[in-house]
Amino acid sequence: MSKLFGTDGIRGEAGKFPLDVPTIERFGYALAMELEKRLGKTPLIILGRDTRESGEWIEAAVIRGIKTAAARYQSAGIITTPGVAYLTKILKADAGIVISASHNPFQDNGLKVFSPSGQKLDDITEQAIEADLRAEAEAFPAMSNTDTSRDTATEQELQQKYQSFLRTEMGTGLDLSGLHLVVDCANGASYRLAPALFQALGAEVTVINTDPNGRNINLDCGALHTEQLQAKVVETKADIGVAFDGDADRALFVDAQGNLVDGDQVLFIAAEYLAERNELEGNRVVATVMSNLGLELGLQQKNISLTRTNVGDKYVLDELLKNGGSIGGEQSGHVIFPKISLTGDGIITALEVLRVMKDSKQGLQELASGFTRYPQITINVKVGSKPPLDSIPPIKAMMDQLHTELQGTGRLLLRYSGTENLARVMIEGKDEKVIRMQAEAMAQVLRDHLL
Repeated sequence: MSKLFGTDGIRGEAGKFPLDVPTIERFGYALAMELEKRLGKTPLIILGRDTRESGEWIEAAVIRGIKTAAARYQSAGIITTPGVAYLTKILKADAGIVISASHNPFQDNGLKVFSPSGQKLDDITEQAIEADLRAEAEAFPAMSNTDTSRDTATEQELQQKYQSFLRTEMGTGLDLSGLHLVVDCANGASYRLAPALFQALGAEVTVINTDPNGRNINLDCGALHTEQLQAKVVETKADIGVAFDGDADRALFVDAQGNLVDGDQVLFIAAEYLAERNELEGNRVVATVMSNLGLELGLQQKNISLTRTNVGDKYVLDELLKNGGSIGGEQSGHVIFPKISLTGDGIITALEVLRVMKDSKQGLQELASGFTRYPQITINVKVGSKPPLDSIPPIKAMMDQLHTELQGTGRLLLRYSGTENLARVMIEGKDEKVIRMQAEAMAQVLRDHLL
């Protein structure tokens, strides 16, 4: 049996192992029992989900497992991933479960667990739960349908706690009057919360993709597909566009001219703002190996260093906590401000970007003007297995050839996806036509040897 927990918890197609009903019920039971074993008390677990049609029955299955273990739970209903992390922390719960597949299509779903600190579940507990799930069905009791273990807070009350935090703590002193925002909620978890928040802070808000039907989450919209948002910003003459993904743990932006502003540019803008106020700890930014070379060079011009990690916000956070820092993130729009939250929160990222705009009295295009992006080509290749890439001679030979060709002018990054059966080829360099041919050549070698 393959490893169930990836870099973002358990993820797969809803209804199929490991997201079939019996396995989900046993997951809820195993998590609750492991927590009770470690804590020596009855645990409290917070749940939340995005807008996928499978979310309700998956949540019901998890809850049956939790109740069978006689643990306590509260459900926040439809809420963002960072919203669950926040509630888990402030309610002093013992774990938070998010039912979401983030940016994936509606057919997929997932189970992500947060610890009380707001961090993702530790590896030891994940391994213990995996061991429990590998046990025979007879090892689990019949699942309970009684509802005596639910705490009294309603979904609306829990959602309001998070919205109040965003408005009164994160939005303190932030007056958005005079700004026109276009907000794309990807028909996902932020579809009610984000527009209401920005309006409450005084902005004029135009919303798109805020009508979820269970199947349209991330569908040609949101942070993965910003074309609609870019067109709407230009059409409405808005000051800025904000695009969230399905669970709103990431955000991308569009400037007033309709240009995309990605996570690398956000890191650049926020780092410069913090450095000017002597608030950039260690005078450094933490990003991943996927971040554009232009970020590194732009930060150097501001005497700010860049530390790179493996791909995944988990690794960015680990580096921030281990060696200090005020900001880190990914090109995809995951940005972490560890003094505020230990998980990426697209809405918090948006508030921080808007604060920089208001304080500096500059638009996004001006703020990002010190950043020159190097052309970057990424190709995803479906794979049937994931052996070490350098263990296959033709792949290793092509990698060596490209490293030689790119030396001093660019770089190659080749890796497997942590959540899908994909190999990702990324090449960065000065000439887009040349690196596109190089990336296609690398991708073809992968197709020849990994299908």
